[in-house]
Amino acid sequence: MRWRARVGGRTRRLHACKRLEVIHLTTKDVHLLVLDTLADWEPGFAIAHLNQPAPGMPSQYRVRTVGLSSELVLSKGGLRILPELTVAELSTDKSALLLLPGADIWAEPRTDPALEKAKAFVQAGIPVAAICGGTLGLARAGLLDNRRHTSNAPEFLASTGYAGASHYVTEPVVEDDGVITAPATASLEFAKHLLEKLHVYSRPALDAWYALFRTGKPEHYFAFVEALKQST
Repeated sequence: MRWRARVGGRTRRLHACKRLEVIHLTTKDVHLLVLDTLADWEPGFAIAHLNQPAPGMPSQYRVRTVGLSSELVLSKGGLRILPELTVAELSTDKSALLLLPGADIWAEPRTDPALEKAKAFVQAGIPVAAICGGTLGLARAGLLDNRRHTSNAPEFLASTGYAGASHYVTEPVVEDDGVITAPATASLEFAKHLLEKLHVYSRPALDAWYALFRTGKPEHYFAFVEALKQST
C-alpha cells in the first residue's frame, strides 16, 4: 500500500504494510496475559511497536503470550490465541514487563493465579502494566491500595472493595512504584508510556510517533522516519 502526501511543497510516498521480517536482538521478553474476552485493541499499539518498532528496525523485545492454561483463548474480536506459556510457567527471568489488558473475567477468582504472579513481578522489580479490566484485577490483589493509579472510573474499582480509593487520579496513565495503570480510553497514551519506559525510541522519534497516531497528519510520519535515522 502507498499513500501520497504533500509535504514541504513536494509529493512524497508513504509505504505501508511492507513485508519485512521482524528482527529481534538478544534481549528480554514482554509478557502479555491473554484471557478469554481479551480486549484486543487495548494492548495493540504497545505490543505492535514493542515487537517491531519500525519496518526493518531490530527489536529489543519479544512479545510472548501467557494464559491461565495452555488452552485456546477467544478474544472479544474473535481471535483464537494459543498461549506460548502458562501463568504457572511464567518467570521474571528475562522479562522486561508484564502486561495485563482488559477482559470481562477480571473479577472472577480464576484470575487469581495471574494476580499472584503480578505481585511476584512487582516484588522482583519488573514493571506490571494494566489497562481497563486489568486495573480491576490489580485492585483485587491489593496492588493499588498504596499507589497512585487510574482506571475507567473510581466506581469501577470501588466494586472490588479495595482500600486505595484515596490514591485514584483521573489521568490517561499513572505509574507508581512499579505499577502502571490506564483506562480503556487511553490505549495510545498507555503505549507511549511503555515505549518510553522501555527506551524503544529516542525522544524525537517517540514524540513524532505519538503525534502521527494522535493526529493522522503525514508530516509526523516523515518526522518519525527522520528521527529514527538520527538515532541509529
